[in-house]
Amino acid sequence: MSISPGTKRFAIILQAGAETHEGMARALHALLYAKELSERGARCRLIFDGAGSEWAAKLLAPETDPERRMARLFESIRGQGIAFEVCDYCSGAFQVREKLQAVGAPLSGAYMDHPSIADLALDGYELVVL
Repeated sequence: MSISPGTKRFAIILQAGAETHEGMARALHALLYAKELSERGARCRLIFDGAGSEWAAKLLAPETDPERRMARLFESIRGQGIAFEVCDYCSGAFQVREKLQAVGAPLSGAYMDHPSIADLALDGYELVVL
């Protein structure tokens, strides 16, 4: 997808885990922020980092009703062209790598086995960390 010069870019980085209500709220809001920004013409990327790698697994292979509802939202924003990636290192540390590999999730390890935040920032993305 080609973007025009001056288009705002946002990288929404989800680091919240899945074990608390706060983590669920952060995951939901990461999806909502990406959806709204994209609908307004911004270019967005979702980065699942740290404990957030657990959410990537839940969104791509949901097992409960709340996970399925969030997965539908995730699927709809992916349909808007929003790209995502999951930290390779953290997916192993939080024991979801095999589940993510089974569904073909894009694992990223550009900087010390983690996504490169510097590459995003230097490419003009504003970083939003949840």
